[in-house]
Amino acid sequence: MRRPTPALLPTLAFTLLLGGCATQGPTPDAPRAADDWQAQKPRLEAMQSWELTGKAGLRTPEDSTSANLDWNQTPYHFRLLLSGPFGSGRSVLEGREGRVSLTTGEGRFEAESPEALMQQRLGWSLPVAALSDWVRGLPADASPHRLSRDERGFPAHLEQDGWKIDYRDWMREDDLWLPRRLTMRYDDLRVTLVVTRWEPGTTDA
Repeated sequence: MRRPTPALLPTLAFTLLLGGCATQGPTPDAPRAADDWQAQKPRLEAMQSWELTGKAGLRTPEDSTSANLDWNQTPYHFRLLLSGPFGSGRSVLEGREGRVSLTTGEGRFEAESPEALMQQRLGWSLPVAALSDWVRGLPADASPHRLSRDERGFPAHLEQDGWKIDYRDWMREDDLWLPRRLTMRYDDLRVTLVVTRWEPGTTDA
């Protein structure tokens, strides 16, 4: 993995969030039984649409910064808006099957996939497709993984594709426990996501 230079941090922060420390269980805003995770897992797997609002932080050996995040996901389209990243305005990553665009203050860039766009703009890529699973507390289907759970059976630590994801807090929305705070690490790169609002879409389960 090629380490980003400080000049690339705004674009990197955006692409990292397509879109994993001590682990805490869900906050006690409702009772939680030991089998809650297994009971809700089919609904999480079927949940292909959501709106998510939160704050994202990026830390490297050279820098530490944050931005506000708005993420809209459907089965056929995604749109991520980062506002106020490091005083540089806003960036939008938007795509559907076969075409992805990244719009920043430097212009609009397109590629056939998020991975291809990152390779084009940064010179390396991430398992972008996996991040939409990780943010729901699920491992991606495409590659092997290691998952450890807390005493109630909820995901606590996930390792996949060289990334280490820690689930530090949870929130309850529409009868689902969803990650409220998670960290994602790759070597000396660290991304923190704190969710302030989850709005799950309709599931098929």
